[in-house]
Amino acid sequence: MYVPPLFAMDNDEELLAFCQAFPFAALVTSGADGLFATHLPVVLKRGAAGVGHAFFGHLARANPHWQRAAAGSEALLIFSGPQAYVTPSWYATKKETAKVVPTWNYAVVHARGTVSWPTDTAFLRENLADLTDQHEAKFEHRWALSDAPDDFVAMQMRAIVGMRFEITALEGKVKMSQNRPAADVDGVVAGFAGAADPMEQEVGRWVEKNRRR
Repeated sequence: MYVPPLFAMDNDEELLAFCQAFPFAALVTSGADGLFATHLPVVLKRGAAGVGHAFFGHLARANPHWQRAAAGSEALLIFSGPQAYVTPSWYATKKETAKVVPTWNYAVVHARGTVSWPTDTAFLRENLADLTDQHEAKFEHRWALSDAPDDFVAMQMRAIVGMRFEITALEGKVKMSQNRPAADVDGVVAGFAGAADPMEQEVGRWVEKNRRR
């Protein structure tokens, strides 16, 4: 990924926190049949001292991805954060020189690593429980895997395979108008603050948070 220094996110804790905040990722591999991608939610498992971190997930057994990428294959997980179009009409520079063009603000993290496909029931059950617990935490009345009958869960698990992604490198990019003069950034923040789209409002907050001080 092309990452100009101004937009680089290079702190490992910040990168991992981003992945946890936006856990629906795109898994991309390359094999004899070419590129293949699967979109799936993942859970981060932090390794103990001297052990690397990993992402865990699962996919449908009918999905050929796990057969097209051999265990140990190099893979890429792409995590996407807030993104939105930026109109040059918000820039103070437009009024001054008119030398402006549209752009796109966005935040992404790429994780490189190796992928494998565990199929044992212990892994699958733990993965399903962790994934559920992570996303049910925000609800007052939380659903747990144990709420479903064991035989039903066992039947569902026969229709999936696990995904284990051992992280070898993390790379992040936050392009949020850091390359614009302060007056232009003010205009972008104000423009997004008045937007109806919640994602655009969120991008505005990211622009303010990443403002050059």
